[in-house]
Amino acid sequence: MSDNQVAMVILLQHSNNLSTGLSSLSDPALGRAGHTAAAVVLGLILVLGFLGNFLVLMVFSRFPGLVTPVNVLLINISASDMLVCILGTPLSFAASVGGRWLTGSYGCRWYGFSNAFFVSLVSLSLLSLERYSAVLGRTHSNSDSSQYRRAWLAVAASWLYSLVWTLPPLLGWSSYGPEGPGTICSVQWHKRSTAARSYIGCLFVFCLLLPLLLMLFCYGRILLAVRAVARQVSRINQSSAERREGRVLLMVVSMVTGYLLCWMPYGVVAMLASFGKPGVVSPAASLIPSLLAKTSTVLNPVIYVLLNKQFSRCLLNTIRCGSEAPPTQAQHTLASRRGVWRPPPTEEQNTVHVMFTSRDQQLQQPALVLVAQYAT
Repeated sequence: MSDNQVAMVILLQHSNNLSTGLSSLSDPALGRAGHTAAAVVLGLILVLGFLGNFLVLMVFSRFPGLVTPVNVLLINISASDMLVCILGTPLSFAASVGGRWLTGSYGCRWYGFSNAFFVSLVSLSLLSLERYSAVLGRTHSNSDSSQYRRAWLAVAASWLYSLVWTLPPLLGWSSYGPEGPGTICSVQWHKRSTAARSYIGCLFVFCLLLPLLLMLFCYGRILLAVRAVARQVSRINQSSAERREGRVLLMVVSMVTGYLLCWMPYGVVAMLASFGKPGVVSPAASLIPSLLAKTSTVLNPVIYVLLNKQFSRCLLNTIRCGSEAPPTQAQHTLASRRGVWRPPPTEEQNTVHVMFTSRDQQLQQPALVLVAQYAT
């Protein structure tokens, strides 16, 4: 065989390995123990994420009275997270068990596309905006139908916005391919072309940084407002006001911390790999931020739903297979329509009227009804 023929065979083999994305892209430094550890973590994420989000959706289905306009976004988050657990995580779990990517280039692109679909990420920021509007809105004249319409529009906007940013790699602006040790696929942020770098930069700003800033602004304003109300009502019921402020503070810290823990390491590593020195992020090290990002499917049901007292009571009642709604502290009378329970107001849903001065009339009027509500 001549030298030209040998070179041609090597070139064809290399091209075939790139197109299939199989064992040649696996990181030998990770080792069998590393792949096993990643498989265990992914298996836990798969099981816990699926069960947690399934329970959330089951409780909302069992108790339709919980489906408020704000909770419509929580349902959207749980539904999108469960889809990720079903359509994406099993592929990376199987790849970690086998030590290499198993479903070829088309499966790799599908996995990258489905896992990069930032529906839950965008919904988290829209949820903060919806809560900000509900707590600090100056008017409450909107009908229930208009509030539900706005919530469903926010759900549609989250899917459309996510589609706008996940389709470009399929159309030529950057691409989806093997990531890290070759057992996970994502946007190929290790490429250093102008198109790849511009896409990574836009993704970091519009799908990570802006949602984070929106959450910080909305939850920060909510926390300040609750503190102001707590100071005003402290003479009447100081202990209750302090407990309520503490719960809201816990909610804000949990939500922002969960967001930063799951998504910020991944974004920082992607930016370093794309704009930093070549080789600054090893394939094995890049696996950790990817796993942290996937834990959001487990943390979201806990932080955004299960910390809600009302929802927790309904969840326990569902697990016990009870047919009646759980009793509340105030022992409210539960009104039923066609066997559907409507949850009574809880302590966190009590309203506090705050008086503001109108700029035009310089008159005091109840312009704001502040709902110091914990994770509703």
